[in-house]
Amino acid sequence: MPADEELALGVQQGNRNALSALVERHHSPLMGYLYRMTGSDRGLAEDLAQETFLRVLRAIHQYRYPRPFKPWLYMIATNLARDYYKRAETRFVEAMPDDDGLSGQQADPPETVLIDTDEAQQVATAVMHLPEHQRETLVLRYYQELSLAEIAEILDIPVGTVKSRLSLGIRNLKAYLERQYS
Repeated sequence: MPADEELALGVQQGNRNALSALVERHHSPLMGYLYRMTGSDRGLAEDLAQETFLRVLRAIHQYRYPRPFKPWLYMIATNLARDYYKRAETRFVEAMPDDDGLSGQQADPPETVLIDTDEAQQVATAVMHLPEHQRETLVLRYYQELSLAEIAEILDIPVGTVKSRLSLGIRNLKAYLERQYS
């Protein structure tokens, strides 16, 4: 299977199959990232994911092989999410998740599932109360499992700043959770 960077080069050369492969490979993880960045708003996350891939297609001539593709993709998605929340007419409302992802696959007792789901929702709510720069960094690191170097490239900041934002974000997340749920 070709690497992302080779597929991106193929897209630059007009290969539609390469574009399909990139979308298939990255759509789900990108949706997960945007879902968390939008406060569990599935519709908005889908719109932003679609717009991300459209922007990739429009800007593919700016991609420089062999630059890692994934950080470039997430940089585009991050900027779209930032732009969405910067618009004056946009107001943050806490969305209820559309689906808890548990239908048809309950191996754990219902009480455990409810507790785990409740705790996950508490953390997701707390993450949405962090400053944008800390939220982005935490989601990229702990939900998307990107390296510090990849996050630094996506956000166009030094690795030391990534570490600082992670540290502050975790501290603020812990403080928020203690205030809300203790």
